[in-house]
This record gives sequence, C-alpha cells and structure tokens, in this order.
Amino acid sequence: MKDIRAIFLDIDGTLVSFRTHCVPPSAAEAVRRARQRGVRVFISTGRPLQFINNIADVEYDGMICATGALCLDARGNTLHCRPIDGGDIGRLLRYEEGHSMPVLAVGRERIYGAGGEDPRVAQVMGYLNVTLPPVLPLADAAEDDILQLIAFYTEQQDDEILGRVLTHCIAQRWHPAFADLVDSKTSKAAGIDRICSHWGIPLENTLSVGDGGNDILMLRHTAVGVAMGAAGDYVKGAADYVTTDVDDDGLANALRRYGVI
Repeated sequence: MKDIRAIFLDIDGTLVSFRTHCVPPSAAEAVRRARQRGVRVFISTGRPLQFINNIADVEYDGMICATGALCLDARGNTLHCRPIDGGDIGRLLRYEEGHSMPVLAVGRERIYGAGGEDPRVAQVMGYLNVTLPPVLPLADAAEDDILQLIAFYTEQQDDEILGRVLTHCIAQRWHPAFADLVDSKTSKAAGIDRICSHWGIPLENTLSVGDGGNDILMLRHTAVGVAMGAAGDYVKGAADYVTTDVDDDGLANALRRYGVI
C-alpha cells in the first residue's frame, strides 16, 4: 500500500454529483477524515474560479482551477498563473469576426464572450448549475490576461482551431459541446507539480480522482490514479483503479481502498 500524503480531486462527477449538484455526504466525510489523518486535499478542476460554487462544505488545502492555469492556496493566494499567449487571443478575435463561434474568455476576475445567446452555452451552464456572471465584450479580452477559453465547437474542428488560431493552446474536453483551451504547457498534471513543489510533497505519495477527458493526464501523473464509475472507457484506461459512481460513494470507496481513510 502506497503512503498517500496528498489527494487531488476533480469536482464535477467526482466530488460533486451531476444529479444533485451537491457533494454527497460520504464524500464530504471522506475528505474530512483524510485531512484529520494529515493527508492534504487539493481541488483539481477544469472550472474557472468564477464557476466554483458547489464545494462550500469541503475543506481543502489548495486548488488547481481552469485546468491548471491558476493554482491557489486555501486562502486564495496565487501559487501559479499562466495566461494564454496574447497572439492567440488576437487571432481569436480576428477569427471571431468571420465565424461567430460562441466563446467565453476567462480572466482572473472578469469573463469576456461572444455568442452567449447560443443555446449550447445555456445548456452547459445548466449542466454545471452555474449562473453565468456578467460577460464583457470579447474584444476587451485583448487587454486582460486570459487564463482559459471555453469554446463551443466540435472535436472535428480541432485541427482548424488549434492549427490556425490558437496555436499555443491545447484543447481538453469533458463535454462534447465545448472545449476548455489553455496554454499548451498547462494541465492538471502541471498544476500538481506546482502544488507538490510548494508543499514539498513527493509525487510518489500522491493520488488523484477524476472522471473526464481533462483528468487523463492527472490520473497518469500521480502515483495512483482513480477513475469514477461513470467515466468513459478512455478515462478508465488511464487509471490504476475504477471506483463506483459519485452517487454510490465512489470517492469514499476509493480513499478507503488506498488506506487514505
């Protein structure tokens, strides 16, 4: 049994139920017990900071958000911040003039966007149980450091978007309607390295739990990677162990299996 000193937890479908939009009591209790035993708990999510509205009952030591573009300690102090290349943002603005792709550009504090009336945007916000904050014109994003783009296009368009427009970005998906785009050197795995360096935690003492495509690098990177029961086969294939679903005590079962609780 590995000596697990830190765990990294995705939010949606892992820590929080898509059905209830809440943290199951078993998951909250598992996190509490892990921290009581001296294990550090870190949130690791694709959500930008502005969309994190559903983990108030969970105590944690730090956070990786916006798929690794922003790392914070529990007090909100910045440990790492990596914005998207400004040239990419300029090309996006020019591309948008002729294509009208729905997109949200997320800064540290502000959100910019175009095509917000597209029904896919409302669908995804409902899926996340998030009320979209006021959105500024996309053109204003050129004056800010953009950490993440939430772009509504199909996977078949990746070659066009990444090859011609956002050439310094990578796209990570956990929903077919959109892609989370961040700087190419950014990922949850890279965020884990930042967190581990800050707290002096060896990577061989880490465990991660996730369910989406943007969790694959994280699951492969930590010493132990656990996929949730409802994850796709491509995610399960990256994991060391597959636990039960989030609504069937999946997180607690995983932490119990590896002796964290």
